[in-house]
Amino acid sequence: MSHGQFLPPDHSAGDERTVGGYAAVHARPAALEGRDGMSYSLDVLSDATGDAARPYGAFLLFVQWSRVGAQKAEGHLETEFVAWGCSAADAERALGAMPLTEAQRLLDALIVARDGATTRRWWDVMREEDGA
Repeated sequence: MSHGQFLPPDHSAGDERTVGGYAAVHARPAALEGRDGMSYSLDVLSDATGDAARPYGAFLLFVQWSRVGAQKAEGHLETEFVAWGCSAADAERALGAMPLTEAQRLLDALIVARDGATTRRWWDVMREEDGA
């Protein structure tokens, strides 16, 4: 059995209210609760855009975690490019400055696009299916 390692936050490493700052302060990606009640962790990724004016773009990858049983990834959502730069590092740094509140808004918008505008959480659906 593997145990987690507690690392105290290093508040001198950045602003924990931003995507990149949170990762720097806590030495792990931020975790958010989606409007569907599921847990998501987020990561900043980048790729070439094919656009000479903005050669690299960065986007958020939200990993959805299982709600019961063994902790495992169940799916993912990803944004379009939301930051750009002359290099992958520049684009990722620009996206890292995004406030976590904006990352939450983007996650919730992706969930709505996937599931529709329902506000029912997974546990409400289970309750209805069980006849409760």
